[in-house]
Amino acid sequence: VSPQMQQKLKASAQDFEAVFLGNMFSQMTEGLKGDGPFGSTVGTGVWRSMLTDEYAKNFAKSGGIGLSNDVFRSMIMQQAARAG
Repeated sequence: VSPQMQQKLKASAQDFEAVFLGNMFSQMTEGLKGDGPFGSTVGTGVWRSMLTDEYAKNFAKSGGIGLSNDVFRSMIMQQAARAG
């Protein structure tokens, strides 16, 4: 598998982990009401959604929970099987 393809697959695996973590983080904050910089306004939900997305992206970029490594390995194996 070419180095360019490896970079593309690594980025895709990291994006997948970020989406997974984003879903987990949003579940964790779903029941929170009234705290934070916006208090209990309409903007709180939007702000919290964007915040959890950024947390998830940064967490995945920093190594996350290791999910992206397993996804990356699986994708490399699939690409190698197709090529061979």
